[in-house]
Amino acid sequence: MGLLETIKGWWSRMFTNEVKKQFGVEGVESMTMRKAIELWMNIYSGAAPWINEADGIKSIKFAKYLCSETARLVCLDIDINFDGSRKEPMKEFWDKSIYPRFQTWVEYGIAAGSLILKPNGEGVDFVTPDRFQITSTDGNGNITGIVFQDTYQKEKYFYTKLEYHSFFKAFVKMPDSEEYEERTFYRIINKVFESKDSSTLGVEVSLLDTKWAGLEPVTDIVKGNGDKLDGMLFGYFKMPIANDIDYDSPLGVSLFAEAMEELKDLDIAYSRNAEEIKHSSRIVLLDERLTEKGVIDGKGKRHRIHIPLPRYVKSMNVLTESNEVYHEINPSLNTSTRKEGIDFQLSLIGRKCGFSNGYFVLDQKTGMITATQVEADDRETIQTIKSIRDALRVCVDELLYAQSVFMDLYELAPLGDYEANYAWGDITYNYEEDKQNWWKYVQAGKVPAWKYFVKFEGMSEEEAKAMEEEAAPEMFAAE
Repeated sequence: MGLLETIKGWWSRMFTNEVKKQFGVEGVESMTMRKAIELWMNIYSGAAPWINEADGIKSIKFAKYLCSETARLVCLDIDINFDGSRKEPMKEFWDKSIYPRFQTWVEYGIAAGSLILKPNGEGVDFVTPDRFQITSTDGNGNITGIVFQDTYQKEKYFYTKLEYHSFFKAFVKMPDSEEYEERTFYRIINKVFESKDSSTLGVEVSLLDTKWAGLEPVTDIVKGNGDKLDGMLFGYFKMPIANDIDYDSPLGVSLFAEAMEELKDLDIAYSRNAEEIKHSSRIVLLDERLTEKGVIDGKGKRHRIHIPLPRYVKSMNVLTESNEVYHEINPSLNTSTRKEGIDFQLSLIGRKCGFSNGYFVLDQKTGMITATQVEADDRETIQTIKSIRDALRVCVDELLYAQSVFMDLYELAPLGDYEANYAWGDITYNYEEDKQNWWKYVQAGKVPAWKYFVKFEGMSEEEAKAMEEEAAPEMFAAE
């Protein structure tokens, strides 16, 4: 089920009721929070409640662009390398299952306020807030119970899987002993239902009859030494913004949650400006007597026919003998005034979403000469991106841990450990300045010249080293 498809039916009553019926637990999300997320995603997709085609109010989908730009900065040149005996399978998991879709996932999470990334055995599922219900949290607000919903259609039947993750305690008989010891297990319960109607859950069927045949109905997991797992088996991303809609909710809020009124005003301002431009074409009013000419047909009779006119010329019936038989109308536009209003809304939206003043304007910023100046000017933007990156790193760490547990559980890789090393791109990066600095390092003998050629001239390492060997020593002398 795609993200935009679910907007039409967020948190169906079926899902909410069946969670309680099937597992005896209830979601902790309030209806207020659910409606807020539905509103954010409608705005994100261009279906804001203020859009009114009849009144000429259209959406320029600036919320979508805002989230896309934020995700671009957050994911700029991101990479993860690993150390430890399990570094190769973990690197492969990152490169093949996470990285290719990572920026798209982040964008959805920024828009909805929350996102879950969950290993599925073959890759990663990204789960939007409409397809999970948090059922319990600990004293620190960490998720300790959750139900996931997944659906697909085959022929005339709809199949829905409810997957419940939770911790539970049980007494286990110790080997070679009559004593029992309390253990905390991580339990996953899978239930699948079949229905001819997508709005109902239908009847429970065997996992073996569905695409989830490889899953067990119930799986209990502990560490090899019997200890409790270190966390839930998924990564949870939550926007680092205080939730003022529902203080007790474990869900996050959208990047633009505090700027919806300004987004509305921006759509209105742009639509009115576009409407004015549309109706600002030049108009020429011309005496209809000048739009006709006399012709003589084959019988020698004289007729008057209308001359074809350009679309901006309108003929008119002049009832008097006035000399004014031609009048031109050239409407003046309020573009400059309207642009100031649009720029004001863009600037206000940017500031309320954590961006530096002037980041979103119609005119390009000027006066940025050095990276230091850029960094000082964009301080708010940098801090916002760093906060989101920090929250995202928590999510990815949890996802990597979950994948490592599944590698142990299903023997997908040899036993071992790993350490993730993150690399994030510098959002103030300036290519030309970096190139000049590297050349200075080469001249100073601090960096081999071949590395410069590889990084900035597009050469292979072999080509660059060959060039360096053939070059005269004077080549790298100070100019």
